Amino acid sequence: MQSLNPTQRRIHQAAFRLFAEKGTLQVNILDLAQEAGVARGTVYSNIESMETLFEAVASQLAKEMHERVSKSFNSLSDPAQRLANGIRFFIRRAHEDSQWGAFIHKFAMSNASLREMFSSQATTDLLSGLSSGRYRFQQEQLLSILTMISSSVLGSIFLVLEGHKTWRESGSDTAELVLRALGVPLEEAKALATVELPALPLID
Repeated sequence: MQSLNPTQRRIHQAAFRLFAEKGTLQVNILDLAQEAGVARGTVYSNIESMETLFEAVASQLAKEMHERVSKSFNSLSDPAQRLANGIRFFIRRAHEDSQWGAFIHKFAMSNASLREMFSSQATTDLLSGLSSGRYRFQQEQLLSILTMISSSVLGSIFLVLEGHKTWRESGSDTAELVLRALGVPLEEAKALATVELPALPLID
């Protein structure tokens, strides 16, 4: 996505907050202008439509999270540890930023950019784990496994946002159960799912 000027950035940030809060693309221009602290005419002159604004917001959010998770894996070669960490990164971030969590929870399954955020790195690590014998599944099951992982993460985010579980409990449970489903032995899966999670690196 092209770089944004300061006014466009304010509009995008305001739109993100409203999309997350309302859970729908049907955001009123007046509400958006008030949230961004700009005139309605400024909003009209800086966006094509609410749909294209939403897609831009979702695409940027997905790109940023994907790059941060990918960067965290630079020194980590085990695909099982990478998968466990990736699952927990999403759940921890939903705890740390509830608006981000709400946006992901409400839109991730229906938006292509957000689905790609979940699946691109996981696909690499799943195929790597399969070829090395780390995982046991049939390659034609890959899409079903990706759906299992993404839906499990979204369910865990819901538990955290609703206060039913802490991010640590929910993240570790989800990572352990996914690894066990892929053929990682119970005790090893539990260990991989409970190691101290590093900070997500920042990106330029």
